[in-house]
Amino acid sequence: MTVSLSDLTRTFARIGLLSFGGPAAQIALMHRVILDEKGWVKEADYLRALSFCMLLPGPEAMQLATWIGWRLHGVKGGLIAGGLFVLPGALVVLALSLVYAAFGGVPVVAALFTGIQAAVIAIVIEALIRVSRRALKSREAYLIAAAAFVALFFLKLPFPVIILAAGIWGFLRTPASPRDPGAPPPPAALARALRAAAIWLAIWLLPLAALVAFAPTRLAEIGIFFSKLAVLTFGGAYAVLAWMAQEVVEVKGWLTLPQMIDGLGLAETTPGPLILVNQFVGYMAAHQAGGWTLGLAGAAVALWMTFIPSFLFIFSGAPFIDRLTHMPRLSGALAAITAAVVGVIANLSLWFALHVLFGNVPETTLGPLHLTWPDPTSLRPLPTLIAILAALALLWRHWSLGLVLGLSAAGSALATLL
Repeated sequence: MTVSLSDLTRTFARIGLLSFGGPAAQIALMHRVILDEKGWVKEADYLRALSFCMLLPGPEAMQLATWIGWRLHGVKGGLIAGGLFVLPGALVVLALSLVYAAFGGVPVVAALFTGIQAAVIAIVIEALIRVSRRALKSREAYLIAAAAFVALFFLKLPFPVIILAAGIWGFLRTPASPRDPGAPPPPAALARALRAAAIWLAIWLLPLAALVAFAPTRLAEIGIFFSKLAVLTFGGAYAVLAWMAQEVVEVKGWLTLPQMIDGLGLAETTPGPLILVNQFVGYMAAHQAGGWTLGLAGAAVALWMTFIPSFLFIFSGAPFIDRLTHMPRLSGALAAITAAVVGVIANLSLWFALHVLFGNVPETTLGPLHLTWPDPTSLRPLPTLIAILAALALLWRHWSLGLVLGLSAAGSALATLL
């Protein structure tokens, strides 16, 4: 089937505007539009490409959109599809970041975000339940999840170490199956893939080198940080949020914890990948160092370093999808990483809840253990009530995410005014 470039552009502009609800909803939306309505891709090819994208770090829904565009119109189609999947949400997040930095300290606005912070606790718990249902199907998976939680919450081990250890464990525990991966790709395809990898590595890393050499220090730091993050984002944005929050709040001091949670709430309400929260973090980190003009540059750097690697992975790896998805050890590594992600999200849920619901959360050290226990007298009644109501609305009544966030923000502002 021949698909015109203009039809591809219109279709992915529509998908980009409607891609609310996280990767599961976004992947379902693309399936409905691209397969059911348009018939542009076969079901088997779509599922193989989805499996390949799930093996990669980064936002799998955006990578799947890029693959569809590449399949239909090569690199140009991939850039259009992947770019339009991200662009609407990126513009909205940027606008909200500007407003937040300018007016976030106004009492009524601060009250709105208090409600959003409380609702985010329920949103992360819902993500934890959803991921655990998919990932925890064996005793070993439960043990991996528990070990990841303990390593993060009680031992404060680095997130990359946990992901790497889980991947190695899954790889080594999975036998090399004799499944036939099909004929190897021809030398010409390998040469094209290597050329694409070289080009996109340069597009990704040369600007980073220029930032380090010539840009203000804060922009260089943002570029380096989000470049590292781009290759570690296995298991979705929630998996990496705890590490990112710890780094930007506790280590670098770019944001406060309430600002970090507010950024997640903003990203939840916009179309596009949840990892667009990186753009908010980049803007706020640079704004802190040099005002809104440097903030715009920080947002652009964060966006570039987050999404350019996805184009690199798709354009250089797409010709080998059939072979890679027939490698059981890679699938075993991914399964172990996904199980570890459950523990990572559980750590994120508890960490957010403690710091949103309590005003004083002291930490004590006992040898290698880091024990966090909130002061019960510092419990904050309004966020606690909103968090409980938001959890009931999401998990029991299954209300839409936007409605829950809107009502939480409005309820907090009204209670504050009263």
